[in-house]
Amino acid sequence: MEELFYMLLLVPKQYTVLLYNSPPVPQTSVVTRNLSLLAFSFLQEKSSHLSAVLLGEDCEISLEQLYELLQYAALGKRHNAAQPSWCRIYHQSHLAGVVVIVLHEMSQLHFYKFYLQFKHLRKVFRHRFTLPPPSANFLTSLCGEGVSLNPQGTAQGLISTGVECIPKSSGLQCDPIIRKYGKEKRGLTSYTLTSEELKKNDYPMRDSPGCKGYMYTECDLQRTDSSPLFGLDCEMCLTAKGNEVTRVSLVDAEGQCLLNELVKPESVIVNYCTRYSGVTRKMLLPVKTRLPDIQTRLKKILPHDAVLVGHSLNADLRALQMIHPSVIDTSLLFARNEGRRFKLKFLAKAVLGKEIQCEQRLGHDPAEDARAALELAQFFIKKGPAKVAELNLEMLLAAERQTEVSPNKSVMQPQQCGAQKQLNDPPHLSRPRFLACLQGMGQKPLLLGRQELDYSGLCQSDLSTSNKQILQRALEDVPLSTFSIIQFSLDPEYVASHCLAGFCEKVRNKLTDMLTIYAGPFEEDFCLKSVKKEFGRCGPIRSLTVVTETYQPYVCIQYNVLEAAQLAVESLNGAEVAGSCIKVQRPITAATLDCDVLIKELELDIENEGVIYVAGIKRSLTETDLQEEFSPLKDLETLFLPKDLQSGKHSTCCFLKFQKSQSAADALEAINGWAVRGSTLRSRHALASGHLWRWIWQMNHSSEKQGGNSLSEKMAPLSDFEQDVKKKVKKLDHHIKKLYRSLQDNTLCVVLFPGMNSIHGSQSGLGLMGIKDDGGSSAC
Repeated sequence: MEELFYMLLLVPKQYTVLLYNSPPVPQTSVVTRNLSLLAFSFLQEKSSHLSAVLLGEDCEISLEQLYELLQYAALGKRHNAAQPSWCRIYHQSHLAGVVVIVLHEMSQLHFYKFYLQFKHLRKVFRHRFTLPPPSANFLTSLCGEGVSLNPQGTAQGLISTGVECIPKSSGLQCDPIIRKYGKEKRGLTSYTLTSEELKKNDYPMRDSPGCKGYMYTECDLQRTDSSPLFGLDCEMCLTAKGNEVTRVSLVDAEGQCLLNELVKPESVIVNYCTRYSGVTRKMLLPVKTRLPDIQTRLKKILPHDAVLVGHSLNADLRALQMIHPSVIDTSLLFARNEGRRFKLKFLAKAVLGKEIQCEQRLGHDPAEDARAALELAQFFIKKGPAKVAELNLEMLLAAERQTEVSPNKSVMQPQQCGAQKQLNDPPHLSRPRFLACLQGMGQKPLLLGRQELDYSGLCQSDLSTSNKQILQRALEDVPLSTFSIIQFSLDPEYVASHCLAGFCEKVRNKLTDMLTIYAGPFEEDFCLKSVKKEFGRCGPIRSLTVVTETYQPYVCIQYNVLEAAQLAVESLNGAEVAGSCIKVQRPITAATLDCDVLIKELELDIENEGVIYVAGIKRSLTETDLQEEFSPLKDLETLFLPKDLQSGKHSTCCFLKFQKSQSAADALEAINGWAVRGSTLRSRHALASGHLWRWIWQMNHSSEKQGGNSLSEKMAPLSDFEQDVKKKVKKLDHHIKKLYRSLQDNTLCVVLFPGMNSIHGSQSGLGLMGIKDDGGSSAC
């Protein structure tokens, strides 16, 4: 029992879910069993979960608000990120990761056009929201570029940048510099390249292929930590033989220039590479110095224990055709992940606070570059790996790249001081996005897709040719990353603008048919006012017309909400209205043949779980009045009273959201026939309580503008093309299902339909989100 108690106390946060799903501890006594239950309860309480009330106007989420969610999920309070303003993540620190699935060039229209095909999405994600049509690059906005954010304060352990904060030492153990050298200071001999490293990085070596005839410096004395450092840099031109030296510079440990010579190549020059070398034809015309002359002078200058320092020095030594056994390569010294290297210009600015290779000057100055490389090595040796790692070079680079898009913003102000001040006063940066912060903490974000996804060079970006390949890569790589963006897409022909227009028209017609009912037959002299009053108790009526083409009159009623039409069919079919026993039904068209299936699936949709629709409410009642009337109902969480989006007036219906499904079922029984201030209520399970309610209103409004209440008898039969799209969407849904099932418990998953802009108009986007196993609704 004591062991179990201490085991519980020592559980790290990130392993909460692992232990929650572990086999139960053998129960040898009542006390042990109770303690096991205590551990189980403790771990269960600490699982991450998501809370959001997305009804009516609250279901419209801006890109700024979406960014808030992703930033908090990725960083949390520990890194000064604030809870999103529109939802809440509980126990964020227990999240196993964040996965964002982007369905390229798809919109809310696609989701509801192929609603039955998106079987997994609608059964798993209970929280949904509407996104505005994309105004620019969606992925860039998603990562924060161009998003207007509120400044956050500075937290302990963070370096303030004026807008957001950079973690100073989070993830230091994961920094590639620390992994390579450790944290302790060392002498210069610890940073010289080994024989294996020289060979791996293509340095000229004795008996190496292609090095025949190279001059050896004969600097064979054993190196010590007090051996002299020399900075070396060359500029090259392109000749008939390849790259050849045109200028050489050597500086000593004090930065004094010992050699700065122009060199005339032996071969015919094809390109002087003046933009980089600064060397012109005119400059080389009087030069008599040749490569052997430079080799001899270098060999004479360098003492036998000399250590050469340079940036990618292998290229310089090969151009010089010289072999030197002891070098420090600053492009390798300031280590990065996956073999990438920082540029010398960036390192000089970020570490030394110096501007080199200025664009105003023609070409590079090799003496300046040699001096910069030398000072970088001296800084590294003096300060040690830990201090270098604390500079967060990856994040500084990311911030610099971001502001390249906005040249008016300053990235890093060069420091007119030594390296010590650089450590105490980090350069001022523009706002780093949370992906940059993750990168700086050693948590590499992952981006996978068919389109170019790389964001400011921050992330591992992989271009695949098919959704299947993307899925396969995602299954392998997502578990290794704390933040992933996976982009799936349909082939271009399936998201073309003319297809979008066709889909839009068919969805609009189908909605019109589902919102429409026919009632009758009535007597010739029936009271239309009585009919309108009776059917109005089911919900807000958009239009009512008398059909006179039949032997006896019928009434065509079009509602504003799906629930009202369905409630009329269910409660008034076979009832006596205006003195006649009537039949109530929807129009029989190609679009309504699967109406019963669609209604059933909407009822079972997890978004509508615990939500009921209530009709028959007087317009004079306010939301406060209704809260008071419905207060006796158990577990009532939220009340939503829709407004007409045109007039702003309250509707005659409302939605009630309950904390438990059983409480919603009990409320249904209690409310039917309930009288509220003289009005009898009718209710049923909700079909379109959240964002869908608003979207249906907008689709109806757009059909009014286009002059159509035309029913979909005019629709052509489904084409082979549409059948093909259905198959593609079904397969896409299956890919998402497979990826979702592979995620660890406690992973936040967000699926985004970005929306579309075309010549046929804009389509809003759609977001679905949930934490896997949140509320026990992860698998389908």
